[in-house]
Amino acid sequence: MEHNATSQIYSNDVLERLPQTDICKASLDLACRALPKPILNHVIRTFLLARWLSEKEGSEWSQPDNLPLLYVACICHDLGVSDLYNGSQRFEVEGADAAKAHLLSHGISEESSHQVWIAIALHTSAGIAERIYPLSRLVRYGVMMDFSPATCHAMGAVEYLSDIERQLPRLNIEKVLGDAVVHQAEHLGQPDRSTWPDTKKHPKASWPGILLRAHLDNPSHDGVNPAF
Repeated sequence: MEHNATSQIYSNDVLERLPQTDICKASLDLACRALPKPILNHVIRTFLLARWLSEKEGSEWSQPDNLPLLYVACICHDLGVSDLYNGSQRFEVEGADAAKAHLLSHGISEESSHQVWIAIALHTSAGIAERIYPLSRLVRYGVMMDFSPATCHAMGAVEYLSDIERQLPRLNIEKVLGDAVVHQAEHLGQPDRSTWPDTKKHPKASWPGILLRAHLDNPSHDGVNPAF
């Protein structure tokens, strides 16, 4: 997808909020090819929230040299839930692998690319992502501010999130994302809960595994996954 196709998905008001370096444009195009609109809106909100927090705290990650890496880490953090990047590993790792390969192909160093890998691979790992690296912390909090009203309120981001939701509506993201993670278990043959294997794709103690277990406990449930 060329970047002008991305412009057909989002208004100039949205695009003007985003960095316009070549790697940033290519990353958004990559996400547009892979993700449905609700998840795409979420990853953009995640970036805007993470940048907002970085600027509020005076972090180095809001500086021009570092901002593209924060952008790629946020925009690509859910690539692993897409059919395009549905591999054998849990979705966080698949997305991290895709983002790192993308960065390396654009001449980004191994060290910087690996920091992005860590931020994406650990973005559902509460208590670890917040402490391992400043970049991982920002991505984790960007995600949590978008999904957790308590976190959003604690960080003072309620008004800002409300503002960006007017341009990037939620579109039932909690259900769409939860269903996408569970959908990737189909290759397991919809295992019986009592014999469900501890696979690399949905390890039992992981967020994907917890979502799958909640689905198997109540497969007829039609709303947001209770474990989301």
